[in-house]
Amino acid sequence: MFHKNIKLFIAALIIATAIWQFTEGNIGNGIFLLLFSSVFIFLYFKNELILLAFLSLRKQDFPGALRWLNLIKNPETALVQKQQGYYNYLNGLMLSQTNLGQAEKYFKKAIALGLNMDQDLALAKLNLAGIAMTKRRKLEATTLLNEAKKLDKQNMLKEQIKQMKDQLKRI
Repeated sequence: MFHKNIKLFIAALIIATAIWQFTEGNIGNGIFLLLFSSVFIFLYFKNELILLAFLSLRKQDFPGALRWLNLIKNPETALVQKQQGYYNYLNGLMLSQTNLGQAEKYFKKAIALGLNMDQDLALAKLNLAGIAMTKRRKLEATTLLNEAKKLDKQNMLKEQIKQMKDQLKRI
C-alpha cells in the first residue's frame, strides 16, 4: 500500500508525537503512540501485500494470491531485498502450475535475493529441481535435490525429495 520510505517517515512522525506527548505529561498517549509506530516499522520489514498473498495461498486461493501480488508495482523499489525474494518466490509458485520457464526464472531470482527461512529456500530448490527434471537436466536436478535435502532440517519435504530422487533414477 505505502512505499517503504513512507512507512518509515510515518513511523518517525508518530515517534516524534509520542516524545512530545511524554514531555507534555501524557504518558498513556505516548506509550500508545510508540506501540502504534511499531506497526509501521513491522510493515517496513514485512510487506502487507505479501502477507495477504501468503494468507490467500494458505487458503488455497491461487487467483487471490496472484491478485495481491499484482498490486505491487515496481517491486525493485517498493520492497526490501528479502521481500523481493519472497515476491519472486510466490510468483514462481503461482507460475509453476502453468508456465515452467517463467517459474524457473522467478525461483532463481528468489534464491539469488535470499529467503529468510530455510524451509522456503528448500521448497524453492525442490521446485527448481522438478523443473530441471522435466527439462532432462539430470545433473542440475541432482544438485538442487541435495541442496534442498540439506536445507530441510525438519524433514517436511523428505517424502517429496525421495520421490523426485526415484524419478531421477528412471531418467
